[in-house]
Amino acid sequence: MQLRYNYRAYPDAAQCRALAKAFGCARVVWNDCLRDRKEAHAAGLPYVMSAELSRLRITQAKRTQERTWLADVSAVVLQQSLRDLDTAYKNFFDSLRGKRKGRRVGPPRFKSKKDTRQSIRLTTNAFSLRNDGTVYVAKVGNLKVRWSRRLPAAPTSLTVTRDGSGRYFLSFVVDSEPGILPEAEADTGVDLGLSAFAVLSDGRRIDSPRFLRRAEKKLRRLGRELSRKAKGSRNRAKARLKVARQHARVADRRRDWHHKASTQIIRDNQAVFVEDLAVSGLGRTRLAKSVHDAGWSAFVGMLEYKAVKHGRTFAKVDRAFPSSQICSACGFRDGPKPLNIRQWACGACGTVHDRDHNAARNVLFEGRRIVAAGRAETLNAGGAPVRRAHVPAQRGEAGSPRKGQPTRAGIPGLQAREHVNR
Repeated sequence: MQLRYNYRAYPDAAQCRALAKAFGCARVVWNDCLRDRKEAHAAGLPYVMSAELSRLRITQAKRTQERTWLADVSAVVLQQSLRDLDTAYKNFFDSLRGKRKGRRVGPPRFKSKKDTRQSIRLTTNAFSLRNDGTVYVAKVGNLKVRWSRRLPAAPTSLTVTRDGSGRYFLSFVVDSEPGILPEAEADTGVDLGLSAFAVLSDGRRIDSPRFLRRAEKKLRRLGRELSRKAKGSRNRAKARLKVARQHARVADRRRDWHHKASTQIIRDNQAVFVEDLAVSGLGRTRLAKSVHDAGWSAFVGMLEYKAVKHGRTFAKVDRAFPSSQICSACGFRDGPKPLNIRQWACGACGTVHDRDHNAARNVLFEGRRIVAAGRAETLNAGGAPVRRAHVPAQRGEAGSPRKGQPTRAGIPGLQAREHVNR
């Protein structure tokens, strides 16, 4: 399985300029190749193949006066930008044909130097890990990195990213074997909500931290300061950076909390079942800010990949399942209820239910039925052995290696340092 590990990088002034040039060159190659394909499609010509675009927009473009500066960055950066465009087109075509699950993917768009996130991707022949703990990037130099954990294996690719708040990150993708946890006796159903972030089927409640709500006062003040600055001025750029840093701080806190909560649930339970919520639809209602503040999709995604990583069973219950209408004691369906009703008594058996706890229990029962029927969308459903398989690398943290796994490969210069657990 593939996992992604993120680390904060601290380039100096010269390296920042080199990275900015690399970001710009990768963006130009992407836009040039995308423009050629769009123009060919508009003219009714065949799809322009990657080999032709590589020859025209990279090899020959370096020899022209208008694009001679493309030679100042690593050729790997330019080639990977074209590969990423191919991947974007493949995802778009697969989505149109119904081969790709989930929301429909739109066609690739042109990139702008004003995009808040800039990135380049490199293969193993364009970067290396040094013995002094730095990471060498071709045509950039040795980058200082804050190693928060060791890599479990040698990385296969590296993505260098600059976010909207001006921070730089190195994201390594590694091939790793699943770290199977000892078998647990319990399984749980999870009901996600807003008043309580999650209610488990055993009655435990996880309160919602509401990081965005807690930071709203400061964000409003920074927003007012930003609106008073003249457009295009340096003071406005400084004010914009303050707003971006505050938003990044909120996102970091939410992501860290999600990781801790999801890891605890996975470690405590052999099987985890959660309702498949329509987050995109709820994000267009009057509850949009609270829904996005909760971050349900990111949390469920963490549960899913950690279940595969640690040998747990994971399944999603269909959103149409009436978890709030069924009595978890006798199975009687008591009909829909408005959201303001938090407790109700079953009309058949008279059991008094807490709405969220009852829903979590019903999600647990339905999840067990899905697993028993063999319809769980996980590699290890039903207690089957976990096989080596491709799992999309997560943007956030992949977690610390468990005991028994190799922890020294791929991090020269950190052999004598203390391992940091998240």
